[in-house]
Amino acid sequence: MTLNGKKVSVIGSGSWATALVKVLEHSCDKIHWWIREPEIIDHIQKYGHNPQYLSVIQLNNSKLILSNDINEVIKQSEHVLICIPAAFTAEALSHANSDLLATRKFISAVKGVLPKYNMVISDFLIKELNIKEENIALISGPSHAEEVAAEKLTYLTCACSDKSFAELTASYISGRYIKTILSDDVIGIEYAAILKNIMALAAGIGVGLGFGDNFQAVLISNALREMRAFLKVVGANHGDIFNSAYAGDLFVTAYSNFSRNRVFGQMIGRGYSVKAAQLEMNMIAEGYFAVKGMHEIKKQYQIEMPIVEAVYNILYEGFSPIIEFKILSEKLT
Repeated sequence: MTLNGKKVSVIGSGSWATALVKVLEHSCDKIHWWIREPEIIDHIQKYGHNPQYLSVIQLNNSKLILSNDINEVIKQSEHVLICIPAAFTAEALSHANSDLLATRKFISAVKGVLPKYNMVISDFLIKELNIKEENIALISGPSHAEEVAAEKLTYLTCACSDKSFAELTASYISGRYIKTILSDDVIGIEYAAILKNIMALAAGIGVGLGFGDNFQAVLISNALREMRAFLKVVGANHGDIFNSAYAGDLFVTAYSNFSRNRVFGQMIGRGYSVKAAQLEMNMIAEGYFAVKGMHEIKKQYQIEMPIVEAVYNILYEGFSPIIEFKILSEKLT
């Protein structure tokens, strides 16, 4: 579907942002793209590739207008797609003009808890930047950037309290290899996207420790129940937990070798320190930052989440992975 004259602003330049820019090229005439590093801008303008992430993707430079001035990029379109790791979202948006932000509609592809605030992105936009709830949409679902970049069939959920904005968001990304599903469960889908990263860390730790497929099946089935219980407590309107934005996203993140969180967890299970694993990966595993925030959030709701707690203890309290997983194994059913 071509949206004649349509343009969108994109904030972020990682793997998922780069993959989504490629998707947007099919529906938008112009994409105004904020990239922090001038050298990356220069490389893309010269060669049509992102030198750091998904460098095999050929980008259509005739549709791209690149800048490291975030206000200039946001100014160019009514719709702003945010695709930055949650750990850096608040800092990036702190450089944007608050009056300008208030006039825009946001599409978030952020999957994480914002550190310091312990908020999901929609709560941050509403409470800290005074954005109206109906002006915030989400893109989520089982979607490795590498497969989207390779044009593998992918199903993405577009969620918003305003159905018309959810439909508009879907129109930006729908196409030959992207199928879209609409939802109004913004908070549920946000938390599902956060929790599946933490559960994938647990799955990876288990692999790194030498646990087999039998244990993994039990771990992930318990992870799904843990997610469902938390979503119920926070008042999510998720309907069927087995929908792709919930269970589907959990399964692909926990089992795929494309999953950075699973790979990070495997390294921890094999004896890497957190710092060593981060340095070797040279990419962000969202679950590492998310589990700290979720540890605090779950205390607010007074809910038991043994898998989340085990991952937190290993990554932030320095507990032995093998001992922590032996304790966890006694709590699984």
